[in-house]
Amino acid sequence: MTDNRTGARPDGALLADLIALRHDLHRHPGVGFDVAWAASRVKAELEQDRLSVTDGIGRSGVVGSLTMGKGTRSIALRADLDALPITEAGNPEYRSQVPSAFHGCGHDGHTAMLVGAARLLSRRGSFDGTVHFVFQPAEEHGEGALAMIEDGLFDRFATDAVFGLHNLPGLPVGTFAFQPGPMAAFEETFEIVLTGKGGHASMPELTADPMVAGAEVVTALQTIVSRAVPPSEHAVVSITEFITDGARNIIPSVVTISGDVRGFTEAVSSTVRQRMGRIVAGIAQSYGVEATVRYQRAFEPVVNDPYETSRAADVAATIDGATVHRKWGRVGFSEDFGQMLDRRPGTMVLMGNGEGDIHAAQLHNPNYDFNDEALPYGVEYWVRLVENQLKPGGRP
Repeated sequence: MTDNRTGARPDGALLADLIALRHDLHRHPGVGFDVAWAASRVKAELEQDRLSVTDGIGRSGVVGSLTMGKGTRSIALRADLDALPITEAGNPEYRSQVPSAFHGCGHDGHTAMLVGAARLLSRRGSFDGTVHFVFQPAEEHGEGALAMIEDGLFDRFATDAVFGLHNLPGLPVGTFAFQPGPMAAFEETFEIVLTGKGGHASMPELTADPMVAGAEVVTALQTIVSRAVPPSEHAVVSITEFITDGARNIIPSVVTISGDVRGFTEAVSSTVRQRMGRIVAGIAQSYGVEATVRYQRAFEPVVNDPYETSRAADVAATIDGATVHRKWGRVGFSEDFGQMLDRRPGTMVLMGNGEGDIHAAQLHNPNYDFNDEALPYGVEYWVRLVENQLKPGGRP
């Protein structure tokens, strides 16, 4: 239903344009920083609405800036441009035209909604200050936000607060889920290399077998969460690869074990890292093999500012037909918007992508597709958020 009183929701003509834009973005996905097609299309859309546009930030990011009135306060709204390196299983008429790449996380929808908000706000002139519309590459790699920041995002575009949005399959359209404080997990990755002395499978007594050591490492790592992390804390340690240089009748010389760690606090991160190092070193010594552990942070946790989260939830509650959850709870996936929230206060909201076979397909599933019925809700949320944050005479 269109809110005729304020016009904050896109009318039929604008909605049709945004659906067409979303479908066009879906046809032309780019992975990582390779989002030239989407960046060029977004730049053209923003320039059409007379925004000041800067591209090439963080290699391939785009920022469109819109100033109204004389207010000195400024905020940033962020969407992501990149797709996933997987093949689309569905067959919509706007199916991906790029082999082994498709928008399986809904970034095409995020981008279309933010373009729509820029268009509506440029027409309405209903705020006092500056809005920066940030379109980021390489979110899925966990590298794009930091690349834009290191390229001077917040220095070149003064920002008092920053806001993000991500769709969530299975949540009904029109639903907004907020969570003050930690919301999305950090991601850390590890690679354990065990080096022994390989040999013939018939003479294991002449080898220093890293395979058996590796098997014990995999089992022992499961004790980190169950025996070293308090039950009140969230932690996940997952082994995702076990690679050897052996063969059917060859005991390997090298075993490589890789995996993924999730949590919300630095205390959990420190516990997992230290415990993993001790476990690997002890097992390697007992089996007479050498061990190295490479451990690194891939995504920062998303930690929402409680004040900005409460204020944004109040905004969502004004949307006709919306359902608002103010304390949805934490989610285990990661989002590199956390890099931006490390530098500026703000919040990320989860928005319903719908229910049913298609729209409840999980993020990163080859059958996923963004729900066009969610577009009006996302646009209206952005418009109302800007008008609340930058209302004349508002918070300095």
